[in-house]
Amino acid sequence: MVKETKLYDILQVQPDAAPDQIKKAYRKLALKYHPDKNPDEPEKFKEISAAFEILSDPKKREIYDKYGEKGVKEGGGDMHSPFDVFDMFFGGGGRRRHPGEKSRGRDTVHQLKVSLEELYNGAVRQLAVQKNVICSDCNGIGGKAGSVQKCNNCNGTGVDVKLRQIGPGMVQQIQQPCRECNQTGEKISDKDRCKKCNGNKVIKERKVLKANIDKGMKDGQKIVFDGEGDQAPDTEPGNIILVLDEKEHEIFQRKGRDLHINMDIGLAEALCGFTKVVTTLDKRNLVVTSLPGEIIRPNELKCVMDEGMPTYKNPFEKGRLVIHFNIKFPEDNWLDTKKLHLLEKLLPPREKYVAADLSEEVFLSRVEDLPHYQQERMDYDEGNEEQHGRQGVQCQTS
Repeated sequence: MVKETKLYDILQVQPDAAPDQIKKAYRKLALKYHPDKNPDEPEKFKEISAAFEILSDPKKREIYDKYGEKGVKEGGGDMHSPFDVFDMFFGGGGRRRHPGEKSRGRDTVHQLKVSLEELYNGAVRQLAVQKNVICSDCNGIGGKAGSVQKCNNCNGTGVDVKLRQIGPGMVQQIQQPCRECNQTGEKISDKDRCKKCNGNKVIKERKVLKANIDKGMKDGQKIVFDGEGDQAPDTEPGNIILVLDEKEHEIFQRKGRDLHINMDIGLAEALCGFTKVVTTLDKRNLVVTSLPGEIIRPNELKCVMDEGMPTYKNPFEKGRLVIHFNIKFPEDNWLDTKKLHLLEKLLPPREKYVAADLSEEVFLSRVEDLPHYQQERMDYDEGNEEQHGRQGVQCQTS
């Protein structure tokens, strides 16, 4: 049991979520609520990043589960800014610059939804992006040569610092973005501004990127376009990073290199053999046949070797196709009771039981057929059990 679930609720996962589930939840929410894409909810992005930073760290998560947020704060440890968490997760920025080296712009991250077929067969996708590029008319100056002057109000810092006396001998320093230069630290007269970029030094440009999705790539994998991020004067452009988001498939479920499917077969097929056709993700038909005398049991797993997902960078090596069998039993009274003895002769002998003199004969009922008052009693008992923390008895089916 965890003390509180607030951080799990923020990431929309259960308290017993595996690390991979937490990472996937953060990835989707961080991309959705990043201020570049959702400027109206900056606090939401901060909450998501803070929750992920704690729940992705095994030690911090253990403290949070036992003592809640208060325990994490009292336990110490620095918390990173939400943008640093985002950059560390998506592999952007963070490299220390050498003296004289240009600063590096932030990476731009996009989510690219892909189908399981595309990850199996490989594909080429095109993505149109809007990016800042240095204005070609003024070469990133913002106006005519020599027209850019340092802002007198903030002394070129972009930050307006004011002192306010709050009492005898007490002065408060207030910092706020400089409105005179719009935080740029520079001023250009209107007549000297570049007509193309209006003094902003950069303009928006549409570019189409071609993304090669290789066979065997997986959910969350990144495709990096080096130096294709936003441009700015005296700044090295960051990268554009595409994060693959695998769409749920209606038939196949991927688990690592294996592909899983559910297959319904009848009781006769489970006992006597069957032949089924499975259409693969590359549109081949696999004829799946059980061996003579082989019994397929309920919920049993069987596999076909080398028919799973291709291995990334080695597509000729594949995982397994794992089949989950669901046995469809016949309806009640499907066979005349007078003929049951004929069926029994073909089946393994059943266990003989000799009833004692004091034995009482009872009959089975379906759980959903229980009288209403009995169901209410069962619900009451279960509620009491949870309240007192007792482990309930579970029915075992076969």
